[in-house]
Amino acid sequence: MSVFALNAQAGLVSSQWLKDRLDDESIIMIDVRSSIDEGGDRASFEAAHIPGSLYSSYTDDGWRENRGGVTGLKPSVSALERLVGSLGITPEHHVVVIPAGSGPTDFGSAARVYWTLKYLGQEQVSLLNGGFNGWQAAGFPVASGSPEYHPVRYVANPRPELLAELPEIESRVASRPQSLVDARPEAFFTGQTQAGPVAAPGTLPGAINFEHQSFLVERDGAWFLDESLLERQLVANSLTDASDLVTFCNTGHWAATDWFAFSEVAGLENISLYDGSMAEWAHGGERVTQVPTRGISRFLERFQN
Repeated sequence: MSVFALNAQAGLVSSQWLKDRLDDESIIMIDVRSSIDEGGDRASFEAAHIPGSLYSSYTDDGWRENRGGVTGLKPSVSALERLVGSLGITPEHHVVVIPAGSGPTDFGSAARVYWTLKYLGQEQVSLLNGGFNGWQAAGFPVASGSPEYHPVRYVANPRPELLAELPEIESRVASRPQSLVDARPEAFFTGQTQAGPVAAPGTLPGAINFEHQSFLVERDGAWFLDESLLERQLVANSLTDASDLVTFCNTGHWAATDWFAFSEVAGLENISLYDGSMAEWAHGGERVTQVPTRGISRFLERFQN
C-alpha cells in the first residue's frame, strides 16, 4: 500500500484519460512545447498536435520574464491575465497543460505553466504525463493546422502562498534551511557546475538536494513522471510526511517539477516555489552561497598559512 495518496487530485493525467475526454467542452488543452529538449515550436505544433489543443510557446509567449538582471521571474498578474485570456481560458475551464514529452527539462516547462495557473487561482489544472510524444506513442489521433483562438478577459484570484519571495528565503536560510529544496542536479548543488544566469556557484546555505530528473523516466521516446519511483525517492529522503517546503533551482524552472511532484502528485501540504531561485539569490553578490568543496579548501588554507 502506498504511504501517501499519489495523484489524488488528477494533477497528473494519462493520454488515455485525455482521449476519453476530447469532446468535453469544459476542458481546454494548452500545448507548451518549445526548443527546450528539442521539443519543437509553433510550426511543429501546426504540423501535428492533439486534436482540439491550442498552442502557447513556453519560452516565447511570456510565461516568464527577465527583470532587474534576474532571469525567469513570474510576470505581473496583469500580464499573465492577458496571456491566459488570449488563450480563451476562463476560471471555469479545466486546463490540461501538454509538454512535448521530449525530456526532463521539457517536463519542467509544463510544470511551471501549471504552477503559474495555480498561482493565478485556476482551480482545475492537469499535466499530461508523457506529453505529445506519449500521445503519439499510444497511437492516438493527431490533427494539423492552426486552431482558432477565442480570447476572453481573464480575472485572476492569486494565491500568494504558492510563491516564495526573497525576504522569506532569507528568513528560512537563517532559521530552518532544511525546508529549502534544491531541484538541480548534484553538480549544481555542490558548485561543480554553474549556470549562466547565476552569478555564483553553490546552493542556498543548509538546503537539501532532490534532483528534478530523479523520478522522470523515458519510455518509447516520451518522458513520464514515474509515480512509484517518486514514492521511493520521497521515502529515501524522509520526505513522505514533509510539509512547508520551498523548491528552487537556477531560474525557477526545474523547481517547478519538484513543486508539482511534491504538491500535486504526492499531496504534500504547503509547498511553494521560489521563482527567483539562485539567479536572484546570487545577484549582486550580497548573499552567501554554500559551496562545500570550495569551503573545505578555504578551511584548509587557514591552517596551512
